[in-house]
Amino acid sequence: MVQLKSLIKMTVAFMLLFAVNSNKANAQFLQNNSVSIFSDLKAFKVGDAVMVMIMEDTEAGNGAGVDEERGTDLSAGAGLDVAGNVQGNLSTGNKFRSKANNNRNERIRSKISCRVISVDSNGNLSLEGKRVTKVNGETQTVTIKGFVRQVDIQPNNTIYSYNIMDLTLIIEGNGNLTETSEPGLITKFLRILF
Repeated sequence: MVQLKSLIKMTVAFMLLFAVNSNKANAQFLQNNSVSIFSDLKAFKVGDAVMVMIMEDTEAGNGAGVDEERGTDLSAGAGLDVAGNVQGNLSTGNKFRSKANNNRNERIRSKISCRVISVDSNGNLSLEGKRVTKVNGETQTVTIKGFVRQVDIQPNNTIYSYNIMDLTLIIEGNGNLTETSEPGLITKFLRILF
């Protein structure tokens, strides 16, 4: 009788263990059922990761020039000459020349992993990512935010930064190199005054 009770307990325990394991297996299939075996694994829902290839090239040029010349001649009586005639002379002149030129070239290359934060009603993905690196006392922080169309994501789950709508890209440095490249306090004060 004791052996029969033990056998029944073992059978019930085995059945419960089998039921729990089969639920876990079914849950795994349910979790992956939205991915087709014929398509690539690409980010499409909240929490998914996507690799952003930062490739930014910016070139801007600006020029301005002004050339102005003014002259004024006035004559008026102000004195007597030898013959007793009243004579006077007054001349003024003004010349102004100005030239300005502004050129700026920037090139940024980097990679950063981002997370899908939300999906809007059109299916666009909101991405956010941040990377902080510290080397020899110099800290560099890269932050990126923006919206991505799902069709712009490459088959290998990457996207170029120039395909990101409303892109916010912030690259900040802090440390010894950054501090030595900044002007001193006296120079900053003189720039404020002049």
